[in-house]
Amino acid sequence: MREQSDPEHTYNLLARDAADQVERYVRLDGRTVVDIGGGGGYFTEEFRRRGAQSYLFEPDARELGKEPPKGTVVADGYLLPLQDAVADVAFSSNVLEHVDDPGTFLSEMVRVTRPGGLIYVSFTNWYSPWGGHEWAPWHYLGAERAKQRYQRRTGKPAKHTLGENLYAIHIGPTLRQVRARDDVQVVSARSRYWPFLASAVTKVPGLREFATWNLLLILRRCP
Repeated sequence: MREQSDPEHTYNLLARDAADQVERYVRLDGRTVVDIGGGGGYFTEEFRRRGAQSYLFEPDARELGKEPPKGTVVADGYLLPLQDAVADVAFSSNVLEHVDDPGTFLSEMVRVTRPGGLIYVSFTNWYSPWGGHEWAPWHYLGAERAKQRYQRRTGKPAKHTLGENLYAIHIGPTLRQVRARDDVQVVSARSRYWPFLASAVTKVPGLREFATWNLLLILRRCP
């Protein structure tokens, strides 16, 4: 709720929570972490505070802020300037809904992760109450109508446009796509923010498209 008014607080809190989630599966100290599409670098900085060698790859220089983490690279998540199998952890938070080819994006994350390494992917699905981002929840009444309402209410144009930098991505098709891959094992598929029944809600077709809010996938790179 405070993302627009207090982004510093919001993203620092989110970064700490995300690092805690990663450390349920692997210690960050001494690990190489690739943060793909991490914007202002909050996640990268938190991983570094926990002893990781973390590097930010962000395609939009405008998202980096005034002081991006040292070593930040402006690069597209579809084609990372990295060799194969260099990362212990490939990390992506709330990026997948902003790419028009999620399959290729995921394949690139898998490519740069070493066998046995961890792949962390979370995204806000379209039918989530937050699916329309800054113009949610009015996206339920149509994207264009929601955008126009946002502009009337705030006096400024919306940051996101459906089909340009925001895409309607869904839970069911994403789970089927990931489970069909032979290069990753699904370790966990759960709601990122739910404090209870986080895994159960993703198993109910239909309901999960609204109730998951944000899908967190923990994948393991197969040998």
